[in-house]
Amino acid sequence: MERDYPLEKVRNIGIIAHIDAGKTTTTERVLFYTGVSHKIGEVHDGETTTDWMEQERERGITITSAAVTCFWTPTYVSAETLTKAGAQHPLKHRFNIIDTPGHIDFTVEVKRSLRVLDGAVVVFDGVAGVEPQSETNWRYADEAKVPRICFVNKLDRTGASFEHSYSTILERLSKKAVRVQIPIGLEEKFEGVVDLLRMKAYYFEGEMGNKVVEKDIPENLKTDAEKYHSILVEKIVEIDDSMMTEYLEGIVPDLDILKKTLRKAVIANEIFPVFAGSALKNKGVQLVLDAVVDYLPSPLDIPPVSGIDPNNEENISRSASDGEPFSALAFKVATDPFVGQLIFFRVYSGTLSAGSYVYNPRTRNKERIGRILRMHANDREEVKKVFAGEIAAAVGLKDTITSDTICDENKPIVLDRIVFPEPVISLRIEPKTKADQEKMGMALNRLAQEDPTFKVSTDQETGETIIAGMGELHLEIIVDRMKREFTVEANVGKPQVAYRETINSTGEAEGKYIKQSGGRGNYGHVKIRVKPMEMLTKEELEDLPKNTKRSPGFEFINTIKGGVIPQEYIAPCEKGFKEGLDRGILAGFKMVNVSVELWDGSYHEVDSNEMAFKIASSMAVQDACRRANPVILEPMMKVEVVTPDKFMGDVTGNLSSKRALIEGMEDRGMNKVIRAIVPLSEMFGYMTGLRSMTEGRASFTMEFFRYDIVPNNVADTIIAARK
Repeated sequence: MERDYPLEKVRNIGIIAHIDAGKTTTTERVLFYTGVSHKIGEVHDGETTTDWMEQERERGITITSAAVTCFWTPTYVSAETLTKAGAQHPLKHRFNIIDTPGHIDFTVEVKRSLRVLDGAVVVFDGVAGVEPQSETNWRYADEAKVPRICFVNKLDRTGASFEHSYSTILERLSKKAVRVQIPIGLEEKFEGVVDLLRMKAYYFEGEMGNKVVEKDIPENLKTDAEKYHSILVEKIVEIDDSMMTEYLEGIVPDLDILKKTLRKAVIANEIFPVFAGSALKNKGVQLVLDAVVDYLPSPLDIPPVSGIDPNNEENISRSASDGEPFSALAFKVATDPFVGQLIFFRVYSGTLSAGSYVYNPRTRNKERIGRILRMHANDREEVKKVFAGEIAAAVGLKDTITSDTICDENKPIVLDRIVFPEPVISLRIEPKTKADQEKMGMALNRLAQEDPTFKVSTDQETGETIIAGMGELHLEIIVDRMKREFTVEANVGKPQVAYRETINSTGEAEGKYIKQSGGRGNYGHVKIRVKPMEMLTKEELEDLPKNTKRSPGFEFINTIKGGVIPQEYIAPCEKGFKEGLDRGILAGFKMVNVSVELWDGSYHEVDSNEMAFKIASSMAVQDACRRANPVILEPMMKVEVVTPDKFMGDVTGNLSSKRALIEGMEDRGMNKVIRAIVPLSEMFGYMTGLRSMTEGRASFTMEFFRYDIVPNNVADTIIAARK
């Protein structure tokens, strides 16, 4: 089986946005125009293709990212050219699209999708512009260095303003954004868009806007179009010095050269083009698809993926070619009721055939790939072979989890893992009946495999099961899925905040664990210093001394001289410190951001062993932290409340009573937007209170921001509740 599409004609893109900006609606239009679906599904009718889970259709939100494959021929290709090119024409492009959730609780889906995509379309609401979740998604895309184009959607809504949305992109996201289109009319008068490169107006006619009609620019927009056209051209020529020189001499490059240069700039993340339209009213989507073809990278345009050789820890890379050794990254695990466990993976290099064996460097085991599926949301097509640059799902991998690398056994490579945020909220959960008990353990483990931000643990003291996740909605959906997919009924406790503890000053301690019994005894003795861990820049992290090890929230410095503690006991000491920090001093919460220096100690020739040093270290670190002014930390949330003007005073007063730090206010259409930082513990059930305060007219969004020290009076309450 040969590759059916050349690599340069493949685009792996994601659609990302804040909740309610219109991602799924945009995806539905894309599927319709590319001929995958023959009717357009609407979110409000619960008929969409990519939102196929029952919970998604009921709530009108996206929960899991869905993968879809479709094909697109750019609109500017004439019918004549198509006929000449024939059925296998070279102008058709394959899109692998992932529709991602917008809700903060499912941020994991966005993060993992971005890691395996080559480009993204970021959708914005034409009324609200940039919202909190848009910022988070943009940050994730920056981390993954994903090129993106912006689409300002919903320009048909009352209060829509392309210019306002564009200015929020410049202010909050990036100064590199530049208009490539401007809308013709707004709100109910929104008719089409002006392309500032071609300097033409485009209207969308026919029943579903499927006919793209090119006309001259309306008279009233000519001056604006000229002005923005020259800004756009200037931005593009700035990328290339020789073009810049020519431009200053008065030579304007032609359209093809401008497009090529813009493509280079977009792929290098130097320019983010901004498009306009309304997906619901079927205007502007086709031109965004053209832009995906024109400006977003194919797998060949992105730099080779880098990884580590597990045998010798050396850096190696793989480029996107079928001839290279096979390497892929598993980015998602899903449970399918018909096929069992599906592992979604992105092939970075080489090819993979069904029935062959792959190697997993984490488990150091080989596994057989049973079947390979190409996914169309929840429909699937079986394929015999997948090639470099493709996204597919595999059946038959038992031990593979999210962010594992699968590769060729003879040429192993470990690709960078995806780092997921830690959960901020937890609940107690117990099965309703005895029969549910066994099933619940299995169901929770399955769901935890699927979702790396969902954690299951057992409270050591009470023996209760605790589930932790990214927010109330996240855990609500998990409990709902347990009920529907695994038929497990459970009682759920009140949400608990995931507090943390840390230290504010330095402390020293000595830990001795000496037990003599007849025969061999135990002897471990350490002297340590603890201090708050410093934040380091990327460069400083790379230059860390050899004796310092860092992991998230913990630093270990080994300054033992002259072998007073033998080398083989150093690792058990480190393990003991970590275990000691898992139980906090004040209220038993995990301790973070602690730096531990092991500087002295002693051992016994006969009696010393690993366990003795581990216990001595655990005691010492607890003791040292007690002396280092321990404090409790709580998660703080970035909250944005949108409310009509007349309720403004009530809302701000209520936020202030919740220990909020109000950062700023601004106008958005007829409403006021209040931005604040509020402790998560104060935000439970906030929606109900907000609705009753504002006659149900206000809404809010929140996302995790950072951990802050809890005020003393609140800390006392937390400590008392844990005793």
